[in-house]
Amino acid sequence: MDLSAPIWRKSTHSGATEGSHCVEVASFPHAVAVRDSKDPNGPFLLVGRESARMLSEQIKNS
Repeated sequence: MDLSAPIWRKSTHSGATEGSHCVEVASFPHAVAVRDSKDPNGPFLLVGRESARMLSEQIKNS
């Protein structure tokens, strides 16, 4: 899996104003990467697609 140039995207709910930081995600064939938008050159978490789906469902239902 090539992790050298992920395409990061941020939720449209985060807004475009300065200081509206959130998490960003990048999709890979078998995984999803998650990072803090305040630290784009920092580390990211790589999780399997099914785990990412379950996490997303938990967040939506919270």
